[in-house]
Amino acid sequence: MAILANIFIDQGTDFSITVDVTDSAGDVLDMTNYTSAGQIRKTYTSSTVSATFTTSINAAAGQVTLSLNDTTTSGLEAGRYVYDLVITDASDSKTRVVEGIATVNPSVSR
Repeated sequence: MAILANIFIDQGTDFSITVDVTDSAGDVLDMTNYTSAGQIRKTYTSSTVSATFTTSINAAAGQVTLSLNDTTTSGLEAGRYVYDLVITDASDSKTRVVEGIATVNPSVSR
């Protein structure tokens, strides 16, 4: 089961957050040979992706960093979205590790 964590993204700025991934015993998960993917959508049932995170894995530390650049966040309308992060192991088993509400805060400076 994924952890619920709401995030706040400032429109027009770079965004980055690091997620610590643990196994069922609470130990750091060695993510060697894992891949990751994360998306933002307006609703859970939306067929349109609002933004795709750039992801990078620190395998030994059991961490995944989700990032959006300023151009991508500028293209998001202010408001509430949903997001998640899914990791895939070498045997193609997928696990959702975090999900929640992504709130995009409007920008004044341009």
